[in-house]
Amino acid sequence: MSIPSIFFSSKEERNRVFYDEQGAVSSIGWRVASLLPDPLVQPVAIVCIGTDRSTGDSLGPLVGTMLKEKRLTRFHVYGTLEEPIHAVNLEEKVEAIRLIHNDPFMIAVDACLGRLKSVGAITIAKGPVRPGAGVNKQLLPVGDAHITGVVNVSGFMEFFVLQNTRLHLVMNMAKTIANGIYEAERFILRKERLAAPPLSTDRHSLW
Repeated sequence: MSIPSIFFSSKEERNRVFYDEQGAVSSIGWRVASLLPDPLVQPVAIVCIGTDRSTGDSLGPLVGTMLKEKRLTRFHVYGTLEEPIHAVNLEEKVEAIRLIHNDPFMIAVDACLGRLKSVGAITIAKGPVRPGAGVNKQLLPVGDAHITGVVNVSGFMEFFVLQNTRLHLVMNMAKTIANGIYEAERFILRKERLAAPPLSTDRHSLW
């Protein structure tokens, strides 16, 4: 499993969006883009953590699968339903990503457990996610930044809670996160186009 338990501080509450609130996709897109280095010269790896063997823990692979279908050009996506990144292969996969890309900026996407009133909340913040914390596993912290979604309530029989999390909720949260990341890439591409030097209109430059 890769589920951390998260209880929001006031600072974390400012960084969170509920998946079904108005403007959630745009808000996530803006927040993700604002976490990236400026200028963005590093490759960006979206590392989606979780497994399709547990409904609650499938948020990450669902996001990864949805992003793969969007054919992103600026972000590189790892962790899908077909090829999940989970507790067993986490270190191996992260090391492979670092070998593929030179000094990548990693954004980890993972499910988490929290208070009842926080179910459905998505947090976008700096720093790594700590997979496994919610089920007492010590796994490699992942990410220069992270996106986490509270899929159910923490505090008692976490494995059972994850197995009995509603897929409807997880799917809707995954769609919102994936669309938000897509918006972030579009924002970055627009920014890069605006920053590019204009094409010369001097007819002599064509010769």
